[in-house]
Amino acid sequence: MNEWLQLATRPAVARRALGYAVVVGAVLILINHGDAIARGDISIGRMLRMVLTVTVPYMVSTASSVGALRDARKRQHAADT
Repeated sequence: MNEWLQLATRPAVARRALGYAVVVGAVLILINHGDAIARGDISIGRMLRMVLTVTVPYMVSTASSVGALRDARKRQHAADT
């Protein structure tokens, strides 16, 4: 778990995940909440759901990047031995 967190908090990984979260999150917010936004119907509960909508692509991108980095390390270690 410690290795996973070290990789997940790398600036390049976090920057990439943030970029995906902003783009994908914005699209999902428009799809799922666009009508409510247009009506001005923004409650605390809806805002929380919007934050979660952006958080999910961030987590998916981070997990994918960490998995790719770990696989690359394993392949490099296998090639070195």
